[in-house]
Amino acid sequence: MNKVVLIGGGGHSKVIQDIIMLHPDMKLYAIVDDAYKHEYEINGVIYAPINFVNMLDVNDFSFCIAIGNNIIREQIYKRLPIKDDQYITLIHPSAVVSHKSKIGSGTVIMPNVIINADSTIGKHCIINSGAIVEHDNIIEDYAHISPHATLSGSVRVGKGTHIGAGATVIPETTLGQWSVVGAGAVVVKDVSDAITVVGVPAKKIN
Repeated sequence: MNKVVLIGGGGHSKVIQDIIMLHPDMKLYAIVDDAYKHEYEINGVIYAPINFVNMLDVNDFSFCIAIGNNIIREQIYKRLPIKDDQYITLIHPSAVVSHKSKIGSGTVIMPNVIINADSTIGKHCIINSGAIVEHDNIIEDYAHISPHATLSGSVRVGKGTHIGAGATVIPETTLGQWSVVGAGAVVVKDVSDAITVVGVPAKKIN
């Protein structure tokens, strides 16, 4: 049985907990979050501050950073003494994931996602409910593709970039690092680093 520790206890964590319940070879062992001021147990699950991880023999567990904020996910990854191969990749059973795609450690694939051939998704990404990642995409670490966003063929998404719900990115477009694409936007040209674009077609805002 694969014992899983989730780092983060908010709304995003709730969805990940549901995915774990659907995998009979996994058991939710603990949820750690600094919102919990002391350690306690409910229905066989331990709730504790994040430093609880330092009390574990981490080699006996799998981990997932269950936090929606891209910046905080990276900060938590750098903070904790957990090796990459101990971070579990979680895929909802309803997702359609090509056997020719590559999914990095710690990444979560939500319900009804489609990931097509030869796409590569980095570490600690979120591919959220109903999102479509077409063929030959490259999605770098800590990115978040929100519900029902569509990435057409050969799109590149930079590290930490957040694509909003229902947004569309046309083929062969590059999005820079740590940028934001607003909900419902249509991206028709490359987006540089650390900016926010919104609208149809998507344009930079101050």
